[in-house]
Amino acid sequence: MPGTLAGGVDLLERSVSYALGCLRLVTDGAMANATPCRDWDLRALLAHLDDALTALAEAAEFGRVGLEPVPPVPGDPAAAVRARAGELLGAWAGEPHADLVSVAGAPMTAGVIAGAGALEVAVHGWDVARACGHDRPLPPALAAEMLGLSALFVTAADRPERFAAPIEPPGGAEPGDRLLAFLGRRA
Repeated sequence: MPGTLAGGVDLLERSVSYALGCLRLVTDGAMANATPCRDWDLRALLAHLDDALTALAEAAEFGRVGLEPVPPVPGDPAAAVRARAGELLGAWAGEPHADLVSVAGAPMTAGVIAGAGALEVAVHGWDVARACGHDRPLPPALAAEMLGLSALFVTAADRPERFAAPIEPPGGAEPGDRLLAFLGRRA
């Protein structure tokens, strides 16, 4: 596995591990709770996370990502996302991946896909914890790596639709708080 791809996969694995810990906090009673994601309750966030994990697994397994949303899995949404996370890890840990992945017809490197996926999965894991009323900071080393990549994945074109405007982090903020502030979230 090439170095950049291996680094992206490592980052993705650590992000999924963090998110799985956050998913353990979900209860049935929290499904209607607001999330840091504008206009989403926890149930909608879990559906989005399930869709993102599915797309990331498609990238690894088939070398392509479609833009068609995945219908929500009936039953316990948190359990469905945990199962999908396991499938995702298996897909990226399997045979060596193609260097390029087609995303809606545009070629992207597999390492970039894994890195972007890592950012999405970890930050939405944090969102899940917050929606459940818990403060579960992003691991500092993971957040520092993603902070370095975040400007590549989140641009002015993504704001204000996909991400809120960046906010000023408090002085001396940890990498996770700086990353969240860049994405328009208050830690």
